Amino acid sequence: MKVAGRVAILRQGRVLIASLQEALGDSDILGLQSDILRDVIRHRATGVIVDVSALDVLDSFGTRTLADMAAAVQLRGARLAIVGIQPDVAFSMVLMGLTLTGVATARDLETGLALLTGAGE
Repeated sequence: MKVAGRVAILRQGRVLIASLQEALGDSDILGLQSDILRDVIRHRATGVIVDVSALDVLDSFGTRTLADMAAAVQLRGARLAIVGIQPDVAFSMVLMGLTLTGVATARDLETGLALLTGAGE
């Protein structure tokens, strides 16, 4: 387990898991982005899960940074899935016009792992 700023990055096989337990400041989320990209290479990860189930808000900067993180991870040969977006957060994001176009999402960690590892196919 590696702690990136205030976020622990765990490994489950070739999948990295970052669980956001609280809203992060802009510099913290940018640091997490850098750490995840570095760890994808270091651990030859094929997937990354960002668990946001503990968050009750996801602002425009956080949403954009997660989308950018997904694109950068893909350029490194891995896939990123965001899991656990709460219903109220999803509704607020839609009302604010925030999207995660092209980013895989799943309702929970188990479903996200299955999505990235092909275990559910």
